[in-house]
Amino acid sequence: MVQPAVPELVEVDLHESIEARTESLLTLRQLGPPDLVHLVKVQPKGTHKEIGTYHHVTGIDASSSASLAAYINTLTYSIGENQIWFGRPQSWKIQSGTYCCYNAFSRVDMRVDVNFPGSVDAYAIDERNDRRVATEALWLETYLCSVLRAFTYAEDNVQTRIVGCRRFNPIVSTEAEHRFLDAAERLFAKGWQLGSDPEVQVPNLVSNHLTTGILKYIHTTGRYTSGVNLFEKLRTKFPEVASLLARVLIDADEEVKAVQLLYETIKILPLDHSLLNVQADFCQSKGRSDLALECAKRAVNSAPSEFTTWAKLAEIYIALEQYEMALLTLNSCPMFTYQERDFPRMPQPVKMHLPILQDSVIDESLDEYDVKPDPLPAASLKGTFAKAYSLLTEIVAQVGWDTLLKCRSNVFVMEEEYRHEKNASNATNASTTALRGNSVDGDRTPEDGEKEKTNGEKEKPSVEDTVTNGVAGLSLSAPTDEVTVIEKPGQSGEAAPTEVENEDGDPDEKNYTQFQNKRLCERWLDNLFMVLYEDLRVYTIWRGEIQKQKMKNLPVEKSASDWEIHGELAERLHHSEEAIEAYRNCLNIRFSSKAFRGLLAAQEKAKDVRGALNSIIRLTAWNYRWYSEFSPSLLNSVRRLIAEEGAIKFRNVVQSTNLPQAALDLTYHYSELCVAFRSSGSEM
Repeated sequence: MVQPAVPELVEVDLHESIEARTESLLTLRQLGPPDLVHLVKVQPKGTHKEIGTYHHVTGIDASSSASLAAYINTLTYSIGENQIWFGRPQSWKIQSGTYCCYNAFSRVDMRVDVNFPGSVDAYAIDERNDRRVATEALWLETYLCSVLRAFTYAEDNVQTRIVGCRRFNPIVSTEAEHRFLDAAERLFAKGWQLGSDPEVQVPNLVSNHLTTGILKYIHTTGRYTSGVNLFEKLRTKFPEVASLLARVLIDADEEVKAVQLLYETIKILPLDHSLLNVQADFCQSKGRSDLALECAKRAVNSAPSEFTTWAKLAEIYIALEQYEMALLTLNSCPMFTYQERDFPRMPQPVKMHLPILQDSVIDESLDEYDVKPDPLPAASLKGTFAKAYSLLTEIVAQVGWDTLLKCRSNVFVMEEEYRHEKNASNATNASTTALRGNSVDGDRTPEDGEKEKTNGEKEKPSVEDTVTNGVAGLSLSAPTDEVTVIEKPGQSGEAAPTEVENEDGDPDEKNYTQFQNKRLCERWLDNLFMVLYEDLRVYTIWRGEIQKQKMKNLPVEKSASDWEIHGELAERLHHSEEAIEAYRNCLNIRFSSKAFRGLLAAQEKAKDVRGALNSIIRLTAWNYRWYSEFSPSLLNSVRRLIAEEGAIKFRNVVQSTNLPQAALDLTYHYSELCVAFRSSGSEM
């Protein structure tokens, strides 16, 4: 198996990366940053001056000090004698190395110091910089955290965020899988201590980073039987695990067992919102959104402070084409300030050695790493704001912008209405009047879905937080110098006010008859309408330009970065054909991993095996170029292709491409994993 090259970031002051990591321990809140590997090197035939270099890594076996010391030992062969160092062959001797791996359960940094030749010292550093003994219990926790981090930090969209990070697959055999699931079972009750995804208000037994990692592993590898066995054992101790087991059974095409399980468990735990959400998902997948609606309403009543329950209810209302109810439900969602992952905060290195693995060289794929950022505010949405925005785009894709604004004005108080009512009666409080109408489930108001912040809950954003954390860089003043068919929404939706003239027909005297049945639109939702407006405005201009150029038989002059941004824009707005067109135009100019990922999703949907494999091969080579041998999304794509086409056809199609053999061999690594896990269709 070809190993990725070893990047090295050179320190200004010796050991400054270790010191920076120690200082950051107090600020870590979730799974922790990738592992840090620090080396002290000298040139035997040079000045003997010591230099410090470091890189990050994920996926290394962290079950003992011996396995981490073994990784440092392998580096003596990779970056020892005859290393190409900044373009020149040089010989280096590694004097010592330190491996740092964060334990998010006990909130300590496990460290292994290796001196050459021979000595190994293992210990733990806590948040107060105190040294502790590295016990077996701490190593078990550290191992499980390292596996979860490997899956969290392996996704392609994170790769450009951490410079000099090697990524390995932590589970490459059924023996490694057994060890991972055994550790997960032993520590399952402590999983809530790891935190949760940003859409979850309070981590609990079934909604945390541990359960997310287990489900992601099962989904990636298709090892459903192993997942069922794990959750069956856990369900005997924790009945609420039935929601996780049901999800795995449904994915494994064991729907009858899943339904029976849900039926039996809901009688024991009638207010478990996770179970109710699984029921709603299943009913929706069968085209019975009417049945899903009742489950979703009960889930909201069971967990009114959770974003996921309200978002699922809004999604079902959209499926039922009840768009006004969807907007009301969306407006009631409790929104949380997004918490970034625990990324490493290192001092600026004096220089960076980023070598190229020659096996990964495919023509144009070498230079594409720093890409032009998407200037549109929607691209920076994260967490609950990103999910809420996707629901808004679903509505506008189904009914259009004008109808969306009309629905908005029908359910929310307009600025003009608010001003009129306030002037009409100083004794009436417009805020409370607007909130007394019928709520989503008949007896609730939006504020019922928001509980006061308690210990352990995610912080709710203020108005300022909504702009800075949810809609980064948003400017509410949209340009007016370009003529488009998209009408800019006013504050709280004054584009289509609900108003009637008085009996005398005087247009200056307006009666807002529906005012008391309306709600006040939350500021964050108002902001999302402006974000959506900006997306639609730019998309309309872009498509207009393309149509004009096509009518004149002229090429559309745009850079690869522009096409990449337009592809993402079209994808956000659910214009899949236009997104594919933009991505292809981008790739005609230069390599783009982002464009290839967007294209791969479309190729898989269209059953374009040859096109999908071409994208997979290039993305795999690009990953190796940037020191990653492991991508869960690519492994999942390969697994599903092999399940549909068979391993023999997969290899034949890969071999028939005109790409370098070394790049093809890198791709075979994923098919070999499928064989090792005995995935469907992998029999040779």
